[in-house]
Amino acid sequence: MSYRLGIDVGGTFTDLLLFNEETGELELEKTPSTPADQSIGILNGIHKIVDSAGLSHVDLNLILHGTTVATNAVLEEKGALVGLITNAGFEQILHVARSQTPGPLAGWIIMQKPDPLAPLYLTRGVTARMSAKGEEMHPVDEAEVRQHIKYLADQGIEALTISLINSFANGEHEKQIRDIAQEIYPDLPVTISTDILPEFREYERCLTTVMNSYVRPKMANYLKGIQDKLADADLTPTVNIVRSDGGVMSIESAKESPVNTLLSGPSGGAVAAAYVGELAGFDNVLSFDMGGTSTDVAVSMGGEPNLVRETRVGYYPVKASSVDVRTVGAGGGSIAHVPMTGALRVGPESAGADPGPAAYGKGGEAPTVTDANVVLGHLPPSLLGGEMSLDVEASRKAVKTVADALDLSIEEAAQGIIDIVNENMFGALRLVSIQRGLDPREFALVAFGGAGPLHGNYLSKLSGAFPCISPPTPGVLSALGFLHSDIKNEFSRTLIRELDKIDTAEFGKIFSSLAKDATEWLEGENISEDKRKLIYQVDVRYYRQGFEFPITVQPDQFETEEGVNKFIEDFKEVHDKSYGFNIDSTIEIVNLRVTGVGRVKKVELPKFDEGDENAESAITETHKAWFDGEELDTKIYDRDKLKTGHTINGPAIVTQKDSTTVILPEHHGKVDEYLNILIYPNE
Repeated sequence: MSYRLGIDVGGTFTDLLLFNEETGELELEKTPSTPADQSIGILNGIHKIVDSAGLSHVDLNLILHGTTVATNAVLEEKGALVGLITNAGFEQILHVARSQTPGPLAGWIIMQKPDPLAPLYLTRGVTARMSAKGEEMHPVDEAEVRQHIKYLADQGIEALTISLINSFANGEHEKQIRDIAQEIYPDLPVTISTDILPEFREYERCLTTVMNSYVRPKMANYLKGIQDKLADADLTPTVNIVRSDGGVMSIESAKESPVNTLLSGPSGGAVAAAYVGELAGFDNVLSFDMGGTSTDVAVSMGGEPNLVRETRVGYYPVKASSVDVRTVGAGGGSIAHVPMTGALRVGPESAGADPGPAAYGKGGEAPTVTDANVVLGHLPPSLLGGEMSLDVEASRKAVKTVADALDLSIEEAAQGIIDIVNENMFGALRLVSIQRGLDPREFALVAFGGAGPLHGNYLSKLSGAFPCISPPTPGVLSALGFLHSDIKNEFSRTLIRELDKIDTAEFGKIFSSLAKDATEWLEGENISEDKRKLIYQVDVRYYRQGFEFPITVQPDQFETEEGVNKFIEDFKEVHDKSYGFNIDSTIEIVNLRVTGVGRVKKVELPKFDEGDENAESAITETHKAWFDGEELDTKIYDRDKLKTGHTINGPAIVTQKDSTTVILPEHHGKVDEYLNILIYPNE
């Protein structure tokens, strides 16, 4: 048999989902993460799931891995020492940056701007220069370049970035300098901006390329470690890494361009949430992924996650295609505390996987969101199908520190912790919905992650997004998204022209060249011709506007008046949806882009025949749980025993191996034909 394995490494748990390509069967496992070396937790999980499924090592032919290595390197400032070569006179490009400072009022006064990822003393300018039209003004001075590269190497750089002004129009100078560097220092990782982002806006292009260099050595070592550990264990699967835009790429591509993996994990969750929403009959969904350390939220419309051309990692704006995900430091391990102000705070500090919440019995003493859920009776006395027992008394002792500080009962303090973390997560949902002009009441909410279904009903109640959908495998849904992702990569070129002044021959020539590059890349990824797909896009804006929108087109669309008019209509529709208006102005083309897609066999969740509404056969016990200050009799359901058509009246708690679903009082859950639980308020 042939199997695919999705692996999502979180701050607390590593999630694994095994897909049998012949039968369509799914098997899941969760294992504690190992923050010191993530690959250890991954290998532990692989051995665990392979053994439990009774597989031979040769049966596992593909691993799809979502990783946070690149993201953590940036956030923790633990990347490589990067040298930068740019044009003379532009050495301070990363310092000048953009003249934008954070709010609120007078935020610039207290702003502590981080140091650039490539320090000024490791930045050198060359006299070579291209014009904005791509014409050579000054050739590369080889002796000068060699002198600069040797100086940087003597300073101990671990990676080199080459980002020249106007290289988006002609990248020959960057390639010449790269070749010189690789000739002198063959083992030095060298990244040129035209390989990463061949588009205009020199600051974003330079920063994105520098960030690629910053995380490249660490990512390469991590991925090599995984390959070595797999080889030592006699496992020989192909390993693909999940991209920020929800696609996947080979492990070798990830070593070269790790900047495309900065939102690797969250993107898989958004892809899976869109898929689950479609199955349940909802094209527009808000995805709510709550783990042990953080919560990721995103929006999907028409069954596709919303993609953006620029995202932010910590302080730094990164211009790379990614799912529009917002992250807050709110998870099951988020620590509650009472500062000098006397107001209860929750997060962003997390207990993580080690020592973890007090309930885990690993030495943690700080009160966390998980401990609050244990105190309220919302979590069962064990996790992971009985593999991990929870220490209720330790949770009560931890939450008591908050209760004493606020002069509350332990249950009141626990409810306060839950209410505050819910509001924090609702704030993130507002960013991707209300602040984008979208009404969350017009969306369903897909709750997943280890803690998502615990809080999903609360979030639906706050936002008005119903139903709240708890998928059949919520704790490993991001891994399901990996198994549902296609192989992809983007190829782009800047072409700034007013629409009515476009030479259609030039347009077609650029698209043809980009399509050739995309096809060659797909060939290099061993994608057969029948599984290849090319997507053509044009970035467009009103004349001299600051931001542009990607519009999907056909490569020959601009050869006819009808095609041009359709393009204008599509742009105006997107502009109106985003800003609420259009203007009478010339339309300007900015970039052309071709995305090469290698289609893979999609995971399909099984469909079941509907039965009766009576879910009593799934009840395992009744116990006391607290909801809004009131202790209520609450039925506990075994998720594995729920069938299509079953109705669950709240308050209720549904337990399973990878997560726990809470249905609040005055709400009910309905099990659909794909075994999703759809939670609605009672009429």
